[in-house]
Amino acid sequence: MDLIKPLLLLDEAVAVLKAPLTQEDRNQGWTDDLRGEFQEEVSLNRPALRRHGMTTTRYLRPRLEEWLDRVGVGPRRLRGLVSEAQRCLETVDSDSAPMAESPRRHN
Repeated sequence: MDLIKPLLLLDEAVAVLKAPLTQEDRNQGWTDDLRGEFQEEVSLNRPALRRHGMTTTRYLRPRLEEWLDRVGVGPRRLRGLVSEAQRCLETVDSDSAPMAESPRRHN
């Protein structure tokens, strides 16, 4: 997988998470603080991916779904977007695994 799709998805997630919450989002369990925390978490992944490439995702991959479950956020628009971003990072990580596991040369 190339790096463009994950970066576009993360860009979209950050943009949506920066926007004010709708009443429906609040009904699903989102708060302004929670939205800000997720926006920050997703924002951290973008520059690292741009700078270091796809093999970085194994270190960046947050457990966003578990976090959403713990705080009781229901399914809908924002959770779907966050879940898609996490799945994309997992896919990039699994696609890049063979490269990351290749032996390193020491001089």
